[in-house]
Amino acid sequence: MLFGTPLFLLGFLPLTLVSFAVSARVWGGDAALALLLAASFIFYGFGNAADCLLLAASILGNWWLLPKVARRPWYIAGIVGNLALLGLFKYGGMIARSADLPAPPVTLPLGISFFTFQQLMVLRDARVAPPRRTALGFLTYANGVAFFAHLLAGPLVRPSEIMPQIARAPQAALQAEDSAEGLTRILLGLAKKLVLADSFAPLADRGFDAAAHGLPLTLLEAWVALLAFALQIYFDFSGYADIAIGLARLFGVRFPENFDSPYKAATIRDFWRRWNMTLSRFLRDFLYIPLGGNRHGEARRMANLMLTMLLGGLWHGAGWRFLLWGGLHGFYLIIHHLWDRAALCRLPRVAAQAVTLIAVLLAWVPFRAPDMATTIAMLRGLAGLNGLALPAALIALLPPLGRLARAVPVLPGLGDARTLSLPEAAALLTLGWIIVLALPNTAQASARWRSASLLAGGGFMVQALLFAGAALPFLYFRF
Repeated sequence: MLFGTPLFLLGFLPLTLVSFAVSARVWGGDAALALLLAASFIFYGFGNAADCLLLAASILGNWWLLPKVARRPWYIAGIVGNLALLGLFKYGGMIARSADLPAPPVTLPLGISFFTFQQLMVLRDARVAPPRRTALGFLTYANGVAFFAHLLAGPLVRPSEIMPQIARAPQAALQAEDSAEGLTRILLGLAKKLVLADSFAPLADRGFDAAAHGLPLTLLEAWVALLAFALQIYFDFSGYADIAIGLARLFGVRFPENFDSPYKAATIRDFWRRWNMTLSRFLRDFLYIPLGGNRHGEARRMANLMLTMLLGGLWHGAGWRFLLWGGLHGFYLIIHHLWDRAALCRLPRVAAQAVTLIAVLLAWVPFRAPDMATTIAMLRGLAGLNGLALPAALIALLPPLGRLARAVPVLPGLGDARTLSLPEAAALLTLGWIIVLALPNTAQASARWRSASLLAGGGFMVQALLFAGAALPFLYFRF
């Protein structure tokens, strides 16, 4: 079930929220938590009911392990078991293909990376504090993992942050202030996703698809496609983060912020403090620091940085292109560290932001391209090796526009039945980058202008519902 669909917005969400609040008042907190857990499983199993069996098995297995992980062998078994389950579904095909073996006939369950990592954090907490299972209660634990607001794409919330709030949720749901702020975040998040991200998607797709089919992209075409994808994934993930936070607030749960204007970052380290902030925190706590962090000399520190980012890239998908994306970010972090250590000149902030943004943009190429051949083709276009003019072959892919198509230069267009002229494409991209670089983000705007944000969100919501019938899945649902 997608957040941006009328079924979710007008059916599932209000029915679940009202039923949860009524259950808490009539039958008590346990009944409300049981209802919320059932609703989360319905939400999760809407597309593929069989996935619910895997989620239930994962929750029950880790719940059984909790009182045992104080002993090191059980803790290691829990970590290995969770990672093996994730590896089978997410990386089994990649490993089999690399070894020239038949790929296992499995499909990737939605959200498996997130609910697996969420439970790894619970196991670590239980390792430090063994009585945690008794203090939690099964319904609190299960909802902390399966709560539909963050089940598919995070945020990854520490047990100490979410479990006490889940336990109090039956008494905290539908509070006036939380409901107003939650509704504001949901409305603005939907607008980002349905009005902005999904509008940039076709512009990016046409360019990357052309490169994948062997058409040489010119400098202009390649940069338009890349800039459009950068805006698509920005508004897609930012919109999801807002919706997740807003949904949780309706139930009286406060998720940590997960997105803080990352394209305004002046260093690559700052970028990772702003982009998918809870995943960055997880990678630091579960990979970088256990590997030794910065405690064993410069060479070990740089190796730890690179390995952490390589594994972070692989977490996003089973493919060499994701490994390359993570490796590029590891390389960027090493360069940043060496630059700081050598005390070289500091760039003016605007220049530093520009350099950081260009580095991030170039790394998006392998992330978005379907294979390495397309990555190379896109990089050739970005470097201008295919010239500047629009090739006739690409124009031929677009719907015929007769004399207008021959008279006006065109770019990959919005929608399936029209093209976008150069001025229109430039205007659309300019608007997107002004919003990203010049305006406050949602959290800042909501704090300063709550009423105005709600009004703006309501206006955007009307537009969003018009787009909702053709809503695209959130990009991070794939991971």
